[in-house]
Amino acid sequence: MFVDSDTVNEFRSEDGAIHIIERRCKLDIDAPRLLKKIAGVDYVYFIQKNSLNSRERTLHIEAHNETFSNRVIINELCCYSVHPENEDWTCFEQSASLDIKSFFGFESTVEKIAMKQYTSNIKKGKEIIEYYLRQLEEEGITFVPRWTPPAAAPSLETSLSCKKPAASLTVVVPDPTLKEGLSGEPLSTPSGAAEPTAGTPDDKLDADYIKRYLGDLTPLQESCLIRLRQWLQETHKGKIPKDEHILRFLRARDFNIDKARETMCQSLTWRKQHQVDYILDTWHPPQVLQDYYAGGWHHHDKDGRPLYVLRLGQMDTKGLVRALGEEALLRYVLSINEEGLRRCEENTKVFGRPISSWTCLVDLEGLNMRHLWRPGVKALLRIIEVVEANYPETLGRLLILRAPRVFPVLWTLVSPFIDDNTRRKFLIYAGNDYQGPGGLLDYIDKEIIPDFLSGECMCEVPEGGLVPKSLYRTAEELENEDLKLWTETIYQSASVFKGAPHEILIQIVDASSVITWDFDVCKGDIVFNIYHSKRSPQPPKKDSLGAHSITSPGGNNVQLIDRVWQLGRDYSMVESPLICKEGESVQGSHVTRWPGFYILQWKFHSTPACAATNLPRVDDVLASLQVSSHKCKVMYYTEVIGSEDFRGSMTSLESSHSGFSQLSAATTSSSQSHSSSMISR
Repeated sequence: MFVDSDTVNEFRSEDGAIHIIERRCKLDIDAPRLLKKIAGVDYVYFIQKNSLNSRERTLHIEAHNETFSNRVIINELCCYSVHPENEDWTCFEQSASLDIKSFFGFESTVEKIAMKQYTSNIKKGKEIIEYYLRQLEEEGITFVPRWTPPAAAPSLETSLSCKKPAASLTVVVPDPTLKEGLSGEPLSTPSGAAEPTAGTPDDKLDADYIKRYLGDLTPLQESCLIRLRQWLQETHKGKIPKDEHILRFLRARDFNIDKARETMCQSLTWRKQHQVDYILDTWHPPQVLQDYYAGGWHHHDKDGRPLYVLRLGQMDTKGLVRALGEEALLRYVLSINEEGLRRCEENTKVFGRPISSWTCLVDLEGLNMRHLWRPGVKALLRIIEVVEANYPETLGRLLILRAPRVFPVLWTLVSPFIDDNTRRKFLIYAGNDYQGPGGLLDYIDKEIIPDFLSGECMCEVPEGGLVPKSLYRTAEELENEDLKLWTETIYQSASVFKGAPHEILIQIVDASSVITWDFDVCKGDIVFNIYHSKRSPQPPKKDSLGAHSITSPGGNNVQLIDRVWQLGRDYSMVESPLICKEGESVQGSHVTRWPGFYILQWKFHSTPACAATNLPRVDDVLASLQVSSHKCKVMYYTEVIGSEDFRGSMTSLESSHSGFSQLSAATTSSSQSHSSSMISR
């Protein structure tokens, strides 16, 4: 995986025809962890030299390894040129050599890893080039004039415009490969070169807006943000999180759009299902937490980040878990994170610069073996897992003070569950080291250092202490309470299988009532249908031939339409089928014409087979062998209201809680959601 690069040398001829750039590229090799430990490295470095000759219309890319060059020698040469017989064709040649002299006794393993990655990269080469060609087309670049010698003075603009096609062809998505000759290219030239040609308002963000609210962004990072936001606008029907929140997920995935999109969709679905957006307004922490949870917000650090103080050593984690349960602690931590997001927005306005993360100060004085109680550690790991998945890049710095001897044991248990980027933000001080050079004063003003750390500021964070055992609850009580916490959701989950749609029944007494729905496609592609019947389907029975229900770990599956029923005779379709892709969020409504029974159906969507031949495609055959490919998952909410109470859109219903209000830049208007609503003619 491409991580970073530094420019070592660069040369450009006076007429702009020749451009040579040499980079030192940092790569993360997809190798077994044991092998990396033995080698003693996490990353490897390659030297890459790109030579663009616009006069001869050629691009040469040479690369060799710098890391372990005395043990392993890797050389690669890539060449792009114009076909001698057809100038519309681009020729591509590639060669590479691998010579392993010695590698700690793992010579054969290294050879297999290298060959495997190199082979997979070659297979992906055409796909990568086509990807960036399509990106250029989307930016409106379909033709680039050939380079011509400058008439009077050297024209930098001409040489740059000539450079575009070659640079764009050599740009690749960061990929686990030895083909660093391609992966080193993207961060330096293509976005900056393409934007002057395709500089439409939709393709760029206002420079003042970026500086004020987002911070420094390269042209490539800005492009990733715009593309991911556009995708969310298309699939989430106007319920778009703020740019700051989208940017957090992009930064957490090194601006890999596919990975950021996947994790963000999962997080948005999670927020909706558990109504996290409303946690600060609707959930109040129990008194036990207010009295014994030794943590709270305390001013801000020198960078303007909100400062959270946690006196973990003074906190009775065992007592809190025994008195409240794991889920209550998790919900409290979520409320702390939501408050942190709110404080970041406030500090951004106060300091006039983007502040998207907070600083956490953890005092470990008093930490002992009691804190290593197994259920307590388990709860801590669960909290870390949820926070890492849904609040990426929100921790700007973690200051761990007065770490005792038992701390390495806790750190060994916890650190594997913390993201590498997050671990780099940790600063750990033993004893009173935080008072010396490079200590607390480098990050926090003297006036706000808490009194319990020999500071001058009174800190209102609770002191913690032992939770009285009289407040402990039985395992059964805690289990029931935990179940209640996370089932307090208006959304339901359902599984959809090939040949087994999920259906729900809605009985309408008064015509002109309004059926509303809000659902997310969590996995797979589905078709959404609405039917009407004058008679009620038989209740689902597992032993019924016509209707049955399936219970699965991922949600229920209920079928109501009897197999002997005929469309047009026993029931009728009242809306056109709607195909919904994985990751989409759909809201809509239907004004009922007649009383009776309405059936909402989510059905598995099969990709049509190739029409040009009767023979099955290889992909179809392979897909048919995978049971998981025949399962979809949806999360839905429905409501029936009188027509007089309906004001035209799902988001205008006070009784409906769809959307991500705390993360949305603006409330969705009726006109925006109207495009995703289906209103009966």
